[in-house]
Amino acid sequence: MADQERQDAEEELEGEKLPFTSHLEELRARLIKAAIALVGGFAGCYAISDRLFAFIIRPIEGALPAGSHLTILRVQEGFLTYIKIAMLGGVFVASPVILYQAWKFVAPGLYPNEKRYVWPFVCAATAFFFAGASFAYWVAFPFGLPFLLSFAGEAVQASISIEAYLSFATQMLLAFGLVFELPVVVFFLSKIGLISHRTLSHNRGYALIVISVVAAVLTPPDAFSMMLMGVPLYALFELSILVARAFGQPPAEKEEEEEEAPEAEGEEE
Repeated sequence: MADQERQDAEEELEGEKLPFTSHLEELRARLIKAAIALVGGFAGCYAISDRLFAFIIRPIEGALPAGSHLTILRVQEGFLTYIKIAMLGGVFVASPVILYQAWKFVAPGLYPNEKRYVWPFVCAATAFFFAGASFAYWVAFPFGLPFLLSFAGEAVQASISIEAYLSFATQMLLAFGLVFELPVVVFFLSKIGLISHRTLSHNRGYALIVISVVAAVLTPPDAFSMMLMGVPLYALFELSILVARAFGQPPAEKEEEEEEAPEAEGEEE
């Protein structure tokens, strides 16, 4: 019965296939809606950009040695700082809409029973995105910033550019927000049967290499920042294995028979 329902769903999808130009038009429409949400979030955050500025510089203020301070190196740097902070805040405010538009773009390629996960996906992805950014702000920054600034030594006075710190903070916040989406992605991929916990657990070695590369690309070029991201990312990978085991589709009987066949042949030999 389940096979018949899946076959009917596949036939329905075949009938709903759109030409390539229609996919481009759909992508354009989704991008426009996401951009509108981003502009709205930017406008709202710019109205309180002074509060956001005080919030985002709090970690570096606590990490700077006595007598050190943030500086402005260019005339327009102060104004651009508030624009960038408002844009960063707009990304977080608009993230539910952006994630919803991403889901709606790929939804035509899903089966009807898979499309019903739209709101769980949006809610979970948004929550994990904020969780990742919170981890960066409340855990990575308090440990990472004093450690990195300690290498200057007593003979050098730290004088950090606001633009340089904001670029560092933006990169870390967004990077941690994105990597924390791993369990959500694995949940839905395992739910539709594209991956399984066996696949993930059997490829831990490759995953460790990929995690190291991702941490190197997404973080500033220093080993400590890479470790601050790599360790929680590997923990998220292990969590993803548990998620795939708990919520993934059970393996088909045919796949189990194919796995057992080589073992039976080896025993006969």
